[in-house]
This record gives sequence, C-alpha cells and structure tokens, in this order.
Amino acid sequence: MMGFLKKIEKIFCNDLKRAKKKGMQVGENVTCMNNVDFGSEPYLVKLCDNVRISSNVTFITHDGGTWAFRDQEKYKSVIKYGRIEVGERTFIGANSTIMPGVTIGKRCVIGAGSVVTKDIPDGSVACGVPARIIMTTNEYAEKCLANTPSYDEEAYKKDKRKFLEENI
Repeated sequence: MMGFLKKIEKIFCNDLKRAKKKGMQVGENVTCMNNVDFGSEPYLVKLCDNVRISSNVTFITHDGGTWAFRDQEKYKSVIKYGRIEVGERTFIGANSTIMPGVTIGKRCVIGAGSVVTKDIPDGSVACGVPARIIMTTNEYAEKCLANTPSYDEEAYKKDKRKFLEENI
C-alpha cells in the first residue's frame, strides 16, 4: 500500500512541492490535484491544515494589468499585489482562480470554475464569477446528506483502490 501512496503523491504533489521550495506556507495534510498554479510569488500564499485543492486552480498574487500604464511617469511605481490565505479544512474546486489579497476562511467550499475576488468568511460555500456566497457549509452538508444515494461504502472503496492500483 505504501508504494501506491508514493505513486499518487508523485503524480499530484509536484506543484505543491515546487511552491513550498519557493516559500509558500503549507500546513499539515494539504493535498492538491494536478496543474495547480501557485503563481510567480508562492511565498505570498498560505494554505492552512487540511486544505484540498482540485485540478487547474490558479492563485494570482499580483495584478499584471498595471503594466498597461507603468511606462507613464505618474504611474511608474504603481503595483498591486496581495497575500492569499486559505483556511483550515477548505476545498477549492477545479478551474477556480483566487485573486490577490483574498482570504478564504475555515471550512469553506469554493465551487468549480469560480473566480474569488473578495474574502470568503468561515463556513461558506461560494461559487461563480465573481464568486458569491450561496449557502453555509452546514447547509451544503445537509443537502449532500439528503441527496446521497444508498451504496455499499466498503465495495466503493475497494473498487476505487483496485482501479488506482492497476492504473497508476
């Protein structure tokens, strides 16, 4: 089983490892899927414990749009950048973008394809472009519980493990 976990880690953790080497703060048990972009300044990003990031998520720590006018003397030293922090036990869905200066609270869910332009408070589900809060995480949990079909959990885990072992 340990060899299997090492294979998974090799495939899905390379972006995280590179960003940590560039100064990103990473808590315990942080996982991310493939193609996560922590930008050119990962030292401005902090991921707290138990954060989970899906595929193709982008963290943007600066606004490159200032390039359009920085050649003008008046705006020569204008710069827009900001730290990004993701709170404990938060999930960020696939293809989301987190903009400069944003703090996402604890136990949040960011829906796939969202663009987070403002802070998201603890216990919130946010989605859209720009991301807006649509419910609390507790409301989402109850909704998921109510809509979970009956299934054999052990068989599901066994099938998943077998598939991953055979294909990774």
